[in-house]
Amino acid sequence: MKLAYLATEIRRNFRNPRFVIFVVAFPVLMFLLYSNVFTKATDRDHSAEVAVIMINMMTFGTFAAANTSGIRLALERAVGWQRQLRLTPLTGAGYLGGKAISGMLVGLPALILVPLIAAFFEGVHLDPAGWARIIGGIWLGTIPLVLLGLLLGQFGTPESMQPISMLVMMGMSMLGGVFIPIEGMPDWMHQLAQVLPTYWITQLVRPVVTNDLVVSFPSAVGVLAVWTVVLGALVIRRYRKDSARV
Repeated sequence: MKLAYLATEIRRNFRNPRFVIFVVAFPVLMFLLYSNVFTKATDRDHSAEVAVIMINMMTFGTFAAANTSGIRLALERAVGWQRQLRLTPLTGAGYLGGKAISGMLVGLPALILVPLIAAFFEGVHLDPAGWARIIGGIWLGTIPLVLLGLLLGQFGTPESMQPISMLVMMGMSMLGGVFIPIEGMPDWMHQLAQVLPTYWITQLVRPVVTNDLVVSFPSAVGVLAVWTVVLGALVIRRYRKDSARV
């Protein structure tokens, strides 16, 4: 994979005002809204509640960033840019790898800004190991979401990808416990949440801040690993199928 290609992918995202607003500003604003409307400073578990909201909004920010690579991929397929890239030294693995790594790197602002605001303005205090597990766990847990975005991008068109990605992202965020706290979900909805990778990403790090409705770390890693393998195989298969048409 060419570093110049990766740097170009990242710059293109941050030059897009809609990307900056939705991926960087929106998670921060939603965190401030949720932490000041749905909790009170007088609540006994206020700090833990705010920390859970922080985790959820960090997850949403990385999910929104993960979708950007799929949207860009759909556009490049439509204009024939993929076919042009196949005539360059950039390999298919380098192309898809660049998209995937870019989708992860552009999620870092949400992973940094939301915890900073939580620590300095909302009273969330953790030890260095706790912060490292939350930031690193959510960032690495985003891998299947990035692959999901790439898979959608290989089927969608430039016109359809925006509504498709929004529908998938908002649906998986709500049903996966990111926007709707799992503590308040009915039993059937909680069972449904456990099918989705968004649920397991938050479960990677929830034990740092709460003991309520948590699962074991190996279980969360195992489920996300299965999602990663399956989605990765589908992305590669679809890309090879597209390449065979040229």
